Amino acid sequence: MQDILNYVDGTLRPAASGLWIDDFDPAQGKVYARIADSDSKDVEAAVQAAKAAYPAWSQLSADARAEILLRIADLIDARSEAFALAESIDNGKPLALARRMDIPRGSANFRYFGHAITQFHSETYDMGTAGFNYVLRRPIGVVGCISPWNLPLYLFTWKIAPALAAGNTVVAKPSEITPMTAYLLAQVCIDAGLPAGVLNIVNGLGGKAGASIVGHPEIPAISFTGGTATGKAISAVAAPMFKKLSLELGGKNPAIVFADCDYEATLETVLRSTYSNQGQICLCGSRVYVERKLYDRFTADLAARVKALKVGDPLEADTDIGAIVSKDQYEKDLYYIGLAQEEGGELLTGGGPAPAPNARCKDGWFLQPTLLAGVAPHCRTNQEEIFGPVVTIWPFDTEEEAIRLANGTTYGLAATLYTNHLQRAHRVAAALDFGIVWVNSWLVRDLRTPFGGMKASGIGREGGMEALHFFTEAKNIFIKS
Repeated sequence: MQDILNYVDGTLRPAASGLWIDDFDPAQGKVYARIADSDSKDVEAAVQAAKAAYPAWSQLSADARAEILLRIADLIDARSEAFALAESIDNGKPLALARRMDIPRGSANFRYFGHAITQFHSETYDMGTAGFNYVLRRPIGVVGCISPWNLPLYLFTWKIAPALAAGNTVVAKPSEITPMTAYLLAQVCIDAGLPAGVLNIVNGLGGKAGASIVGHPEIPAISFTGGTATGKAISAVAAPMFKKLSLELGGKNPAIVFADCDYEATLETVLRSTYSNQGQICLCGSRVYVERKLYDRFTADLAARVKALKVGDPLEADTDIGAIVSKDQYEKDLYYIGLAQEEGGELLTGGGPAPAPNARCKDGWFLQPTLLAGVAPHCRTNQEEIFGPVVTIWPFDTEEEAIRLANGTTYGLAATLYTNHLQRAHRVAAALDFGIVWVNSWLVRDLRTPFGGMKASGIGREGGMEALHFFTEAKNIFIKS
């Protein structure tokens, strides 16, 4: 039984309470590790360690901080197979996906922000004979970073790397559902020579450890990725305390398919963008809208490809769909499949539990990838975030209708559209109320670009200079001529 310890003031330690939380392997449906069940005492120790480390870390040159971040990136790469295996077991995702996406992106985040901080610059504004202004950007202090379970290392490092690069010290909490790679990262940070207290990782439940981070008076900034309901709760606590907030929340992402698309490439991309990681990526599409003249053909072909996806042991190389991350999520997915049919949906493929792929996984949480037609756009299935391999498909007649359908939820994170008409691509992309729009593609990420959503999908932006701006405070200084 693996113990997943906290990382506080440079040391690995259990929770002060001595309590533990079970960590499940979703492919086997059984406990394989235990997690430190932290509370306000552990958060307080982490905050004090971060405060003590802040003066020296913030005063290090950008080059010196960058050197340590690049060393962390190198060690993640050197241990990539161990990280990938841990991510697959902890999350249920295919090992091949963890190798291809999650772990490389974890090291890339440290590498990118390690380089970016050495290029970070401030602005000057010349006022002629009156004088000039210049802007200083300084780290905030101790910042809180809370990450989700779907892309554990990927999104954990997406917050931590820019915070550290900018000169802050960090108190971070990974999801209690998938904490293993954060624990491996703590070991990497020790080996890389990160000074004690600069990064502190506190494990535990959101209602205890997470709430203590959000409400701590000496943490002036919070970066959170997770559900919209939790984001609202965080805002209710943090806003009256005037904390700086970055909230990357839920999504109900549309894919819009026009009849003039590159048909085969579109089919393949829509398939990948809806069912990758069991549909458990905040950027996955869950609503597919197809121009009516193409609808019947596209629907039949997409259903055939979904049906052909292999639900299997995450550790096997040819597995397309792994295990659902937790029993709660598994039951939620099943609930929405039933609801969709109550709402008039026609089950095209999937619709229930998948058979155990082998004896090892006989008690695991496996679900058939599901595609439903005939679920009206206003129905709950098309309005509420499911976060699983459950997708609906619906026809449209005009460009205006497609835009209205896509924009017709409270969410606005990401959208995809497929067309070979250049003017239409520009026109529709501009009209979509989403923070990210991919044209004839999906999940093509440039770390320099802003990332985040509109409406109930969050506030603020991550990535590139946006992240470095969030983790610093701007001070304008005027010099009289």
